[in-house]
Amino acid sequence: MWHALRNRKCGGLKFRRQVNIGPYIADFLCKEHHVIIELDGKIHEKIEQRERDINRDEYLEELGYKILRITNEELNKSITTTLESIHSYTTTN
Repeated sequence: MWHALRNRKCGGLKFRRQVNIGPYIADFLCKEHHVIIELDGKIHEKIEQRERDINRDEYLEELGYKILRITNEELNKSITTTLESIHSYTTTN
């Protein structure tokens, strides 16, 4: 995913990876648009992790960030579709 986002490869958007925000680490951040992209594996399907994700998302949203969660399955199915979704979400929200 990082290879596809770095160096403004996603529609000219600048992303950073593994960014500390408060007590959390965002997978990918487009600071200009206040968008965080989270890449979620199977562990995020577990109830305990979902609860942590909800708390985390609430905290980040209170700071003004918008969060787009993408599953590993979505990414593996089509990187092109995933990047189109990221670009659309980042520039319209």
